[in-house]
Amino acid sequence: MAAKSANLYVRIEPEVKEQAESILSALGIPASNAINMFYKQIIFQKGLPFDVKLPSTRPVDLSALSEAELNTELEKGYADLQAGRDKEASVVFADIRKDYQP
Repeated sequence: MAAKSANLYVRIEPEVKEQAESILSALGIPASNAINMFYKQIIFQKGLPFDVKLPSTRPVDLSALSEAELNTELEKGYADLQAGRDKEASVVFADIRKDYQP
């Protein structure tokens, strides 16, 4: 293993740093090791090791819709239901918990 002698100075939002370091601590990984792992993945992937893109869909702000636009959104939802593109609420909430709870 190469000797670690390079320094990296960054400015980051305090809340982001605190939350990330709390998770890393629970995993037993020092922040410097996590950053080193991130950099190695950038090298390995020849880019960022995750997609960087805008979401293809965005939540609909119902309060900003006209009656016609609201009806269109409701019709889309009904069409999804008719086509079998639906999930039980318990499955949706389990997915949300899995994705967003530590």
